[in-house]
Amino acid sequence: MLARYRAHHPGSSLASLLFYDTIRESALLALQTVFRLRRRGVKNVPREGAVLLVANHQSFLDPPIVSAAIRHRHTDFLARDGLFKFKPFGWLISTLHASPIKQGAGDSGAMKATIAKLNEGKMLLVFPEGSRTPDGDMHEFQRGIGVLLKRVDCAVVPVGISGAFHAWPRTRRLPKLLNRPSAVVYGHPIRSTMLMEAGVDQAISRLTHEVAILEREARGLCK
Repeated sequence: MLARYRAHHPGSSLASLLFYDTIRESALLALQTVFRLRRRGVKNVPREGAVLLVANHQSFLDPPIVSAAIRHRHTDFLARDGLFKFKPFGWLISTLHASPIKQGAGDSGAMKATIAKLNEGKMLLVFPEGSRTPDGDMHEFQRGIGVLLKRVDCAVVPVGISGAFHAWPRTRRLPKLLNRPSAVVYGHPIRSTMLMEAGVDQAISRLTHEVAILEREARGLCK
């Protein structure tokens, strides 16, 4: 049973696993209470093996929204390096499996770290748009996701998020409280090798399409 629990995040200590789970349960309760989070398709997320969660990016709420709803796995994610400068917060998000990335730059170190995490059988959340939406709409996926897919063999789970932009748009320093509902929908996994069969452009196009469909489904849950 302990081995199965450790499989939630390969390589982590028992103390780290328990800390993450405590924070996640607290975050889930807060999201359901304050942001009225609704979720669908959590069972589509594989219980083991390398997984890449690919989501649209609406706000700073997106990482906890996507990861808190998944109780059977721990989620690694990338965060812009500026968030690590305040050491207490940097320690917290590092403990919650965040890795720094230089926004808007070709960060080969972050790419290598991402590939290493997937090769270790972990689950990683990425936002291929590269930054939070300025207007609530989903924007073009950057080619970096295609480069990543060429170099890994993993399950790719498209994810749609809605309501987070209205709760915390990038123009606000703090989120609005007691909002209309937010929602997250997890799609069915696709092998990265299958996505890449038609080439990088087609892989990005299909992922964009899949995430857009799920975002619309999530929007429907917010009504």
